[in-house]
Amino acid sequence: MTEQERNLLLLERLIACNEKLYVWCYDRAGSLIAASCPAEHRQVLDHAFRTLGGMEQLLCYGAEGESMKPQIVGSSIGMQWALSCEPARDGSLLFAIGPVFYTEPLEWHVRAGLRPYTDRRENARWSSELIRLLPECPVMSYAVFTRYVMMVHNVLTDQQLGLDAIRAAPAAPAEQAPILGERDRNKVYLSERAMLRMVRNGDIHYQRAMQSSILLSPGVPVQGRDPLRQAKTSVIVFTTLVTRAAIEGGLSPELAYPLGDSYIQAAEDCWDSGKLSALATAMYHDFIDRVHHLRTNPNYSHAVQKCCDYIELNVDRPIRAADLAALVGYSEYYLTEKFKQETGQSVRSYIRYAKVEHAKTLLESTDLSVRRIAEQLAFNTVNYFIQSFRETTGFTPAQYRRQYKKR
Repeated sequence: MTEQERNLLLLERLIACNEKLYVWCYDRAGSLIAASCPAEHRQVLDHAFRTLGGMEQLLCYGAEGESMKPQIVGSSIGMQWALSCEPARDGSLLFAIGPVFYTEPLEWHVRAGLRPYTDRRENARWSSELIRLLPECPVMSYAVFTRYVMMVHNVLTDQQLGLDAIRAAPAAPAEQAPILGERDRNKVYLSERAMLRMVRNGDIHYQRAMQSSILLSPGVPVQGRDPLRQAKTSVIVFTTLVTRAAIEGGLSPELAYPLGDSYIQAAEDCWDSGKLSALATAMYHDFIDRVHHLRTNPNYSHAVQKCCDYIELNVDRPIRAADLAALVGYSEYYLTEKFKQETGQSVRSYIRYAKVEHAKTLLESTDLSVRRIAEQLAFNTVNYFIQSFRETTGFTPAQYRRQYKKR
């Protein structure tokens, strides 16, 4: 057994078995040396990494030099990896960590993202195999993923870097959503406000709101002979609004403005509408994640933070303390005591608060009935939803919606 394979086995033991987070080792030419991925999935996932642009970015990353920080890279289907490099005398070995999804992958979204790659028969067959494999791919929040990435990177490189060392790279190209009919300007306005509110709150449960917004509006409605110029204008306007919302959410202007400027310049330099769409998605996630990170309590243990992220990502499902305990491998009693000690709230109260916060977004950005919102957020009854909302905000859901529309 090689040293690289022993390292992979060690890392496999450090990562919880239910996470299914894999580590891949490549040489500098891009040949696979070893992987902790099960053999039956290895070919499909390795092909995904290569086809979706991961290998190209890994080789560029490795060419930068031996002393570097880990880097997150994405793709058109929302599949994410992290890149790392182990210095060695005969040339650095390259590592990919993943893949993961930050939210549950939607089959229609994955199919749309794979469409540019399915022109050849072998890729069409591979994409079908990848879609069948989606339930086996791990879904975890950015906060949990980056913790694992730093753990793996530090073991591989014998460094002691913190979470702030992680770099992000723009996502791979994605197809733009089709324009669907005439737009309802009031719904567009409410949807935009909800998206900016999610930036201010660092709400990592943003994907559904973003998809709804894309369907409502394709961007700035300026007609001209150059569709690419129109797309750039939309991305620039969107980036400006998101930058200001992130500052309102607590991000330093000294960081937010240069970051926004860099995305705007990248949009100006882009000559592909698909890349522009991916750039806008990467920018939105980047700002939300930075605000979320600011609001993440550094004193929370890994297990409690993982529970908090799980709750925020699954507010549309019934969540029990027993489910969270199984997630982190604790007894229910121990987890509830530890959770209350670290957060100051019971698990039940935290779940209820997270659901109410998301209910605010639905009340602000949609015309869904109170009953429908209660159902979407998995409240047992409408009355319990109304009671929970009033105890948390001081308003009933209907009162809150009326007050919001007056602003």
